[in-house]
Amino acid sequence: MQVEPPTTPWVFPPVAPGTDDLVAIGADLEPGTLLAAYRAGYFPMPLGDVDEPDGDIGWWSPQRRGVLELDGLKVSRSLRKTARRFEIRIDTAFAAVVDGCADPARDGAWISEQIRAAYLELHRLGWAHSVEAWAGDELAGGLYGVAVGGVFAGESMFHRHRDASKAALIGLVEHLSAQGGERLIDVQWQTEHLATLGVVEIDRARYLRRLAALLETPPAFW
Repeated sequence: MQVEPPTTPWVFPPVAPGTDDLVAIGADLEPGTLLAAYRAGYFPMPLGDVDEPDGDIGWWSPQRRGVLELDGLKVSRSLRKTARRFEIRIDTAFAAVVDGCADPARDGAWISEQIRAAYLELHRLGWAHSVEAWAGDELAGGLYGVAVGGVFAGESMFHRHRDASKAALIGLVEHLSAQGGERLIDVQWQTEHLATLGVVEIDRARYLRRLAALLETPPAFW
C-alpha cells in the first residue's frame, strides 16, 4: 500500500527545451520531494564525492531518455536458460539490494548514505521496490526503483552471479506485464549493455508526454 507523504515545498517546473540533462541543484530528499520529482520527470543523483554526508543533490531530466517497453525486452535463449537458475523475489531484501548497488568497489558508484536513507524511507511508504534474484540463500543480484502510476523508475542494479541482474529485470517485466494497463520501465540513460536487452532512447518531450499519461495508470500490486 502506498502512503502519500507530506507535500514538498519545492517546485519542479516543466523542463525547457534544450536544457541540459542536469536541470537543477539543491532541494532535499524527503519522500514528498522525491515523488514530486518523479512525477515531473526528474530524478536525483548526488554531485561530487558520494562520501560527503551533506553533498549537493543534482536533479536530472535527460534529453535522451532510456526506456524499456514491456514488450520490447530482448531475452536470448542462453539468458532464458540461465535465468531459470534463480528464484525471483520482490521486496524481501530491499536494503540489501540497495547496498549491493552502492558497493564502492563498483565503477561509477554514486549511491551515497543520504540517497540510501531516502530510498529506504520511500520503500517503507510503499513507493520503492526491489526485485531480487536468489541462488539458494544467497542474494545473487537485483534491482530497485520507484513505482509511480504506470512508470517504474529504475535506479540501479547489481549482480554477484553472472546474469543475476538480467534475471531480476526479466522478473520485473513479467511482474508488471501481469498487472495490465499501460506500463513503462524508465532506466534514465541507455547504455550499450541495456541496449542489448531492448532499452531504447526517446527524446525528453516524448518521455514527458508518456509520463503524463502513465501517471493515470493504477499502481501495480507489489
